[in-house]
Amino acid sequence: MTTSTTRLTVAQALVRFLAAQYTERDGDRHRLIGATWGIFGHGNVAGLGQALLEYADAMPYHQGRNEQAMVHAAVGYARQSGRLSAHAVTTSIGPGATNLVTGAALATVNHLPVLLLPGDAFATRPADPVLQQLEVPYAGDVSVNDTLRPVSKYFDRITRPEQLVPSALQAVRVLTDPVETGAVTLALPQDVQAEAYDWPAEFFAERVWTVRRPGADPAELAGAVRAIRTARRPLVIAGGGVHHSRAEEALAEFAEATGIPVASTQAGKGSLRHDHPQDVGGIGHTGTATADELARTTDLVIGVGTRYTDFTTASGTLFENPDVRFVNLNIAPFDGHKMAGLPLVADARGGLEQLAGALRADGHRVARSYVAEYTEDKERWEQRVDACYEADEIDVRPTQPQVLGALDALVDESDIIINAAGSLPGDLHKLWRARSRDQYHLEYGYSCMGYEIPAAIGVQLAAPERNVWALVGDGTYLMMPTEIVTAVQEGIAIKILLVQNHGYASIGGLSESVGGERFGTAYRYPRADGTFTGAPLPVDLAANAASLGMRVLRAKTVRDLRAALAEARTADTPTCVYVETETSDTVSGAPPAQAWWDVPVAETATRPSAVTARELYERHVSTRRRHL
Repeated sequence: MTTSTTRLTVAQALVRFLAAQYTERDGDRHRLIGATWGIFGHGNVAGLGQALLEYADAMPYHQGRNEQAMVHAAVGYARQSGRLSAHAVTTSIGPGATNLVTGAALATVNHLPVLLLPGDAFATRPADPVLQQLEVPYAGDVSVNDTLRPVSKYFDRITRPEQLVPSALQAVRVLTDPVETGAVTLALPQDVQAEAYDWPAEFFAERVWTVRRPGADPAELAGAVRAIRTARRPLVIAGGGVHHSRAEEALAEFAEATGIPVASTQAGKGSLRHDHPQDVGGIGHTGTATADELARTTDLVIGVGTRYTDFTTASGTLFENPDVRFVNLNIAPFDGHKMAGLPLVADARGGLEQLAGALRADGHRVARSYVAEYTEDKERWEQRVDACYEADEIDVRPTQPQVLGALDALVDESDIIINAAGSLPGDLHKLWRARSRDQYHLEYGYSCMGYEIPAAIGVQLAAPERNVWALVGDGTYLMMPTEIVTAVQEGIAIKILLVQNHGYASIGGLSESVGGERFGTAYRYPRADGTFTGAPLPVDLAANAASLGMRVLRAKTVRDLRAALAEARTADTPTCVYVETETSDTVSGAPPAQAWWDVPVAETATRPSAVTARELYERHVSTRRRHL
């Protein structure tokens, strides 16, 4: 029997293979790798660069400006696509490859698929070292690409053409596994990329990878149902797994049937609409008073698709009831066993449907008094949100909550907002009224400054009919404005809401609270004493955005802001709204943190601010508990 073969380079074979991979879930089919991002250098221009040109009709290409930003764009695309479609990213060797590390960590922490294809030094070693090669005296097979190993869910280096076949299949297996997915790295030596090989035709056959929805084990399901039936004050914590599973409708039906309130993590916000009777808002350090008070008295936490990060648990101080127990519905056994909980290892949507079905049999609901309690508390919190959003004067500089209020008054359920770092995540988690399951896009697993603008591009590519807003402070903007050029080049009509607050405002506030006296957090000129407390820097971020080709609307007052946001929303080109916020202590800001967060304070110091902060820190630490 003769096996048909096709002679192609390794890079050409990889591109053809990727173009033939598909995912399927619930009968819906998606192309796995929707496009490839690339910045070319000597380590990939003749290999993957030539292959992408060769198969430009089969594999769309996007030109990036920064390697980390390309990964962020790919991650934004994957999240908006429900992890059913992803992007690949190719770079040259050396700094191009190491620039991927932060983006890879972000993807893996958030369980979002991205395929990384960094160039690597020659496998055949005709000259040693080559340009940008790191020499490791104790190991000839190590390169800078090995920095991607700890932040990748799968890593391989292809040193022979025939190795690509099993490695590519394993890479796709991980990308499409709802438990294991994250960054997947195939390091490609530059000579191997260009090497020809006779590939079996079967390698290029169309493959459909099923994204599984595993059901719950009967014994685990029975244990979870017993725990819910005996709980007096149960509370659901909805995490990002609700969105990944498209379990929002199942969660709403479960909450409505049982009356159990639902709080949400940053990744889970929007699992219920803000006006759903059982939605009580964000939980933890950046949560609402309603959700955090429920958490302090709950006797059963039902975690759905959450990792229980320190922001969610208030660093182990939030769940104060000595009898509190945990039921953890999670597709990942690792997360299902956290907090010494009863694991319910299953797909979030399927697990919620199974729980609801079992509880429906006896009409189980929480007490009416419990529903009345959290309903009244929620109404009081909404009044606080209204007060933060309201602007009595409209010809003055807005506060940051008033900026959010102006946007909140304008958008509908079709808009998507993106944020990741600074003071905005806390304000958004407490205040934002999510109107749809995918409106609220906060990357808080890695809270990576610079994520927002490139991620907005990825989201816009996945949802071209939607209005996509990147909300950034000045610190985040300066980290990574480069992909504005890509948005302009490709006509990707993202909206940027750029808030100028002259530094790292969030960390400045944190610094003050832990005795750091805002040292090194403001964008100001230095003084003779070594502090940066002089005049603000004359940086014009609006001019910077305009210089990159973006249309910029400047807003000086609340009135200007409202008009600029409305104009930007209707724009069909990339548009930035620039506003400087009021930071005076005399104006109303967002409500303070409703729960603690552990940032260790100097145990010994001479400055009074640090001594006072340490005393407060020790009081908080004394309330921490381990749930065993």
